[in-house]
Amino acid sequence: MCGITGWVSFDRDLRAHGQTLDAMTETMSCRGPDDRGTWTDGPAALGHRRLAIIDLPGGRQPMTATTPEGTVALVYSGETYNFTELREELAGHGHEFATGSDTEVVLRGYLQWGEGVAARLNGMYAFAVWDGRRQRLVMIRDRMGIKPFYFHPTPDGVLFGSEPKAILANPLARARVTVDGLREIFAFVKTPGHAVWDGMREVEPGTVVTVDRDGLRSRAYWRLETRPHPHDRDETVATVRSLLDDIVRRQLVADVPRCVLLSGGLDSSAMAALAAGRLAVTGETLRSFAVDFAGQGEHFVADEMRGTPDAPYAHDVARLAGTEHRDIVLDTQALADPEVRAKMLTARDLPVGFGDMDASLYLLFQAIREHSTVALSGESADEVFGGYRQFFDERARRGGTFPWLVRHAETLGDETGVLRQDVLDALDVPTYVKDSYATAAGGVERLDGESDFEYRMRTVSHLYLTRFVRSLLDRKDRASMAVGLEVRVPFCDHRLVEYVYNAPWALKSFDGREKSLLREAARDSLPRSVYDRVKSPYPSTQDPKYAFALQEHAKDLLSRRGHPVFGLVDHETLRRLAHRDTPQIRQASRRGLERALDLALWFDLYEPEVVLP
Repeated sequence: MCGITGWVSFDRDLRAHGQTLDAMTETMSCRGPDDRGTWTDGPAALGHRRLAIIDLPGGRQPMTATTPEGTVALVYSGETYNFTELREELAGHGHEFATGSDTEVVLRGYLQWGEGVAARLNGMYAFAVWDGRRQRLVMIRDRMGIKPFYFHPTPDGVLFGSEPKAILANPLARARVTVDGLREIFAFVKTPGHAVWDGMREVEPGTVVTVDRDGLRSRAYWRLETRPHPHDRDETVATVRSLLDDIVRRQLVADVPRCVLLSGGLDSSAMAALAAGRLAVTGETLRSFAVDFAGQGEHFVADEMRGTPDAPYAHDVARLAGTEHRDIVLDTQALADPEVRAKMLTARDLPVGFGDMDASLYLLFQAIREHSTVALSGESADEVFGGYRQFFDERARRGGTFPWLVRHAETLGDETGVLRQDVLDALDVPTYVKDSYATAAGGVERLDGESDFEYRMRTVSHLYLTRFVRSLLDRKDRASMAVGLEVRVPFCDHRLVEYVYNAPWALKSFDGREKSLLREAARDSLPRSVYDRVKSPYPSTQDPKYAFALQEHAKDLLSRRGHPVFGLVDHETLRRLAHRDTPQIRQASRRGLERALDLALWFDLYEPEVVLP
C-alpha cells in the first residue's frame, strides 16, 4: 500500500536537502511501517514508506529504471489488480523483470506507454514518476479516488504527498487555511481538487498531472460517462455477478493474511460470501471481523437511522459462509479517549470527522491489524447500487441540493451550530453549497430520450459517485493506513461502477427496494435474514456515557478561555452543550460537542493559521 512524497525544484540541487526529504518521508511512517527509501537526482527528490503486500522482498521503492536518455524513478502507493496480465503483455514487448511486484509492472508500463499506462490499470493507486529523460514529473491517481494524493505548486516546481502532512513538513508549505478552506470543512460537499490547506490541491481522481520547467498541466484520463445500457434485468444481474466474481478473485491476491469487514449488511455480506467461496476452493478459511459496542446487543433501541443491531446478521453470514469470525467489542471509555480522537484527527489532517463512528473505525482497524494486513470492505455499494434512503426520498430527489444534505441536520446533527455568528456569516455555507451543487449537477450528461425521472435519478447517482463517496473513501483510507492496514474496496472497480451507473433506475430498484441488482446477484450466497434486511448505516454507540464523556472534555476546554479554537467556536454555545442534562444530549448536540473538540485538537496539533475576512 504505502505512502509517497516528493519534491521537484528546477532551480535547486535537492541532493543538498536530504534532511527535508527525510522529514517529509517520515510523516508517512504509519502508512508504510515495513520499509523506507529515498532517492534524489538534481531537481527531483522522492520518498517512500512501504507496507509490503506483494513480493515482500522485491518491491522496494523508490524504484528506478536506467535508459540511454536518463533515469526514470517511481514512487507508488496502492495495488494494480491486473498486473499479471500487464506483465505478460510487457514481456511480449521485450521488457525484463527483476521482481514479482506490481510496482515494477507500473514502472515498466510507463516506459512502454508513458502517461497512457493509467488507462490500462485496474486498481487503486497514486503514483509519481520522475522522468529524467524529459526532466518532468508525472502524477497519476486512480479513477475513483480510492488512494489520496496531494500536491502544492511552488515558484520553481512542486511538492507532493499521499497526505497533506508530508507536504506541510517542507518549509515551503504553510499550515494556512482561508475562509474557502473552512467552507470546505463545514459544507460536506467534497469539491474535486480542493485540499482545504491554502496553496494545496488534490490530484483529482482519474487525472494525470505533469510538472516541468514550463509549468503544471492536468488532464483527465477517465470520467464517469453516460452510455446506453445494453441488457435486460436477467442479463444485468448475471453481468453484475460475473463482474463481482472477477473483482473478488483479483482483489484477494496478496502475500500476507487477508480478511473481510463484515457488518451484516447486504454489501459486506455479499463480499464476505463471495470471498469465502473463492478461498474455500483452495482449502483456505476466510477471516471476518465486525465492530460492536459493549452492551449494545442487550440494550439496543431502534431509531430512525438504525432499525436493528448488526451482530446477529453478521453471525448468520459467518455461519453460512464458514468464515473464522470475530466481533471487536469496543467500550465507551475507548471511544471517548482523547488520544484516539487525536490519532484519528492526525490521520485525516483536518477536523472533518464523524465522532464516535471515526473512533470505532480506527479501533476496529487497529484490532484487525493484529491478525491481517489486507481487508476487503463493502464500502461504496450504496453509492454504486442506490442504497441510501435519499434515493427513495422525493425531497432528496428534487431538493435542488446534494441529496445527503436534505435531512443531514435531522439525522446527524448540525455541527456548524457551535460556531460563532461572525464566523458563520463569513463562511456563508448555504451559498457555497448552492454554488457547488450547481456546478456538480451541471456536469451530468443526459442520455438521448431519457425521461425526466430517470435523469433525476442519474443525477443523484452521479453526485454520490463523484462527491459523497470520495469523503467515505478518504475516511477509510486514513483510518486504515494509520495502523498499517490495507483496505480494498471491490465495489469501486471502475468496470462495475460504469456498468451499474448506466443501468436505468427502474432496473436498480426493480423489486421496489434498495440495491436490487446487488441483492439478486448475490442471492445464492446470502442467508435469508440478510437478503431481507433493510439498509442500516455504520453503527454508532447508544451509550449515554459517551455523551457524558464528551461533556467532561468540553468543560476542560471551556476552562482554557484563551484557546485559539474560540476564534471559531462560540464559548457560550459550547458551555450550554457541556452542561445540558446528559439524557437530553441527542445526536445534534453530540455532533456539536465532537466538532468543537476536533477543532481544538486541530489547533493543538497543527497550529494552523486561520485567515478570516
